[in-house]
Amino acid sequence: MTVFAPFIVIIVILSVAIAAIVAQRRRMAGGGRAGAGVGLKIGDVNLPPIARVAWIVPVVFALLFLVASIKVVPVGHGLVIFNTVSKSFHMAHQGVAFVWPLISATELYDLRRLEYTMSGTQGEGRRADRDDSLWSPTREGLQVGIDITLWHHIDPTKVVDIHQRWGPDYEEKFVRPALRSVIRLVISEYAVMDVYSARRANIQDEINMKIRTLIQKEGFFVDEVVLRDVRFTDEFAKAIENKQIAQQGAEQMKYTLEKEQREAERKVIEAEGRAKAIDTITSALAKNPDYIRYLYVDKLSDKVSVIVSDQPTIIDLKNLK
Repeated sequence: MTVFAPFIVIIVILSVAIAAIVAQRRRMAGGGRAGAGVGLKIGDVNLPPIARVAWIVPVVFALLFLVASIKVVPVGHGLVIFNTVSKSFHMAHQGVAFVWPLISATELYDLRRLEYTMSGTQGEGRRADRDDSLWSPTREGLQVGIDITLWHHIDPTKVVDIHQRWGPDYEEKFVRPALRSVIRLVISEYAVMDVYSARRANIQDEINMKIRTLIQKEGFFVDEVVLRDVRFTDEFAKAIENKQIAQQGAEQMKYTLEKEQREAERKVIEAEGRAKAIDTITSALAKNPDYIRYLYVDKLSDKVSVIVSDQPTIIDLKNLK
């Protein structure tokens, strides 16, 4: 039967009610003509009170049936309808749908993009009242906590299958366990520092690929999986902090050593320059011994006019100027 079957039944009920009213009036009119020989007229025929309101009963029943048969399906949703008599399923799309009252069971499904978040932050995620981070062992066996968000939506052609297989709480029965399984599988293939480092993007891509493969065959489309945060145990977080401090100290020591080495190299270069200068001066003096005497005299005060050297020579400075 189609979704318009209840509407057809209502039309039939109203038609029967109208036909019953017309037939009753005809019988009353016929009785008036039969009694005309004894002086009765049609206008003199009085109907019983119950006969006058008998037609209201099927009309009210038809209206109640109509109200109970109408279901409004919101935009972006699908209504799964199960007929308990015929044991058949069908789905009504957004808009007005007609269902059989009393014998039909319905369930509304959201076909829009949905978010499923597992987070350890208070107030976030599907289970906001608790720490819902997914803790998983790495390749070394160390535990890391993963905060993750999955965006997904239902395949509209598989809504009835999903309803029969998982029911309306399909996220808790299927999506969440599948997501946990994939994350644990992927994280166990990586070292803890890979999760902490730039390889985190590779891990996210691998999770996306594996979760799509797993849940699409069940009628779910994966839009995106995002790693929101990575958490570590307190002991490991402290170890990372100490390691970073040690690395900073090593970098500082390396800088100091490099600075001292550069300073030593500068001094060597400076000494080599001085040695070369001395060699040059020595070579020049060897060629011209009187040059040093000139430098000596040049540094004397202007008031000195005569110098007696260790040699038997008196130098007249006035003549040198």
